[in-house]
Amino acid sequence: MYKRILLFIFIAVAFFSIFGREPESKKIRSKKQLGERLFNEKILSADSSVSCASCHKPEFAFADTVAFSLGIHQRPTKRNTPSVLNMLNRSVFFYDGRASTLEEQALMPIENADEMGLPVAEAVARLNKNDFYRNLFLKIFKEEPNAANLAIALAEFERSLETVDSKFDDWSYGKLKKWTASEERGRVLFVGDKAKCFNCHRMQDFTSDEFKNIGLYNETDLKDAGRYGITKNKEDLGKFKVPGLRNVGATAPYMHNGMFTTLEEVVDYYNEPTKKIHDGINIDVDLQKPLGLSTEEKADLVAFLKTLTDKKYLTGK
Repeated sequence: MYKRILLFIFIAVAFFSIFGREPESKKIRSKKQLGERLFNEKILSADSSVSCASCHKPEFAFADTVAFSLGIHQRPTKRNTPSVLNMLNRSVFFYDGRASTLEEQALMPIENADEMGLPVAEAVARLNKNDFYRNLFLKIFKEEPNAANLAIALAEFERSLETVDSKFDDWSYGKLKKWTASEERGRVLFVGDKAKCFNCHRMQDFTSDEFKNIGLYNETDLKDAGRYGITKNKEDLGKFKVPGLRNVGATAPYMHNGMFTTLEEVVDYYNEPTKKIHDGINIDVDLQKPLGLSTEEKADLVAFLKTLTDKKYLTGK
């Protein structure tokens, strides 16, 4: 009798696992959930080899681990892949600011020849031919897939990627009474007049959303002119969007060209930019003179910067 009961339970569990499991299409009920599925969908690339998540890797704070990501046909991108975390409050997107909304931003990598290389019209056609996606769009948007609702779905997913569980957040909300002496010294330096970090990296996500030239442009070796490529205004030569610093401990390598592999290298550069890059054109006035940071002060700044990373993205977590 006992064995029969166990056999019945086993059969019931097996039956439910096979036939009682909710289909994936039933689980996707919102624009955000649809956007997440599309963020990981490779048919949105020309050869169905890459998705948004191929370069914006969730395990690395939605950034990549190399200077230049590989798109379709293993083509390297022109710039380093930035994180898409904490985009809810941003007013401009991409290093050169060529998009002003997340919806506008979401479609550009799909069409970019070095990234996903697929015309948006073709991407929409593929979604309409796919019963799984066509039915999901009809359910969620009450209309078939089109460029507008594809952009909305992707943007809604990106808007959901906010992080507020770092050591800094614990300190801000009073959960953490104090941090290490080095982290505190770094915090004071960060907001002070000596390091001047807070001049550009401020507000809740540690960015001003401005465009700055930190010396990474000249006409011979460092030819990416940044914002100038969009505006054609000479004052924008070499300017790039100030990135937010949340999760910066997990998003190496750094800068638009991925030239620095550690936060220590980044801080060392800011300390003496004109020593590292010669003939930088149009460099911001705050960086035209060395900051004069000591070895200990540079280490303290790095210690503070590491407190800005959400716990789920800390190494080993």
